[in-house]
Amino acid sequence: MSDPANSAPANGREPAGEEKRLRAALPPEIDHRVRSARLLNDRAIVVAEAGDLSETKRDELEAEITRLLTPLEGVGEVRIALTGERRRRRIIAVGSGKGGVGKSTLTTNLAVALARLGRKVGVIDGDIYGPSQPKLLATEGTKPSVEDEKLVPLDSPYGVKVLSMGHIVAPGKALAWRGPMAGKALGQLVDANWGETELLLIDMPPGTGDVQLSMMADHKPDGVILISTPQDLALIDAARAGQLFEQGEVAIIGLVENMAGEIFGSGGVEKFAHALDIPFLGRIPLDAETRTSGDAGKPPAAGEGESGKPFRAIGERVARWLDTGKV
Repeated sequence: MSDPANSAPANGREPAGEEKRLRAALPPEIDHRVRSARLLNDRAIVVAEAGDLSETKRDELEAEITRLLTPLEGVGEVRIALTGERRRRRIIAVGSGKGGVGKSTLTTNLAVALARLGRKVGVIDGDIYGPSQPKLLATEGTKPSVEDEKLVPLDSPYGVKVLSMGHIVAPGKALAWRGPMAGKALGQLVDANWGETELLLIDMPPGTGDVQLSMMADHKPDGVILISTPQDLALIDAARAGQLFEQGEVAIIGLVENMAGEIFGSGGVEKFAHALDIPFLGRIPLDAETRTSGDAGKPPAAGEGESGKPFRAIGERVARWLDTGKV
């Protein structure tokens, strides 16, 4: 009598090959949720993560997996187990190695673009010493409330929640805090009562100092978007920031080129990304409308104008990364 443990599968295919075949029939946004897929006799058994989905969405996910796998050769029945654990709130840092390259503007508009795509997004102003988000998201002069000893984020007019030291400290007051104090302040913003918010974008301070190290130790981001202007000096600083996040085992989602145009040139960041084999997420031109809209608390990504297009395109790529792990 043969040993069942050593016998080949009845269909002659290896389990790893079967899982690959089943996954290949699923689109990336579903495959990204699948934890295992196997074929037992003629029964396809799939385990998928659905803790962040409503009952209606869970039913839709089951129905779609069943629809896609049933026609496959050798599949007579599809059984699906959905895990109930809710995904933790995801965090994306927006950083660079130096100031003045547009991190805050990108963070604001990326958050608005993702909110327009149906994401529940919050923005944390991690630049403790030079907060910009209150102005950019039109929440200046408003203070957050406190519930159960936690800050309650403010609702901006654009479907994005936001918290900043600029909401807490008196306008124009300089903060003379050492690094550990700034890191602790950032932690309080992250640990606030974010409610149903699914994704936090952190507008990081420039450099590679205590605030960045504290965040990676206590609130490790799922990924980081690096932004730079096209000049070589800015790219060198962006590379340093990238090395810091890589050392902390934080995925680099991609690079964004900002202020592209006659003054700073164009294409340098894309070439840099290609040389390092890092995805290039898009190029934002140096545009007066983007500046004036930011000063007025009206993010271009909230409208349909030309200046909002690059931000909306980058938002779509980041949404794809959130769903599939690829841009």
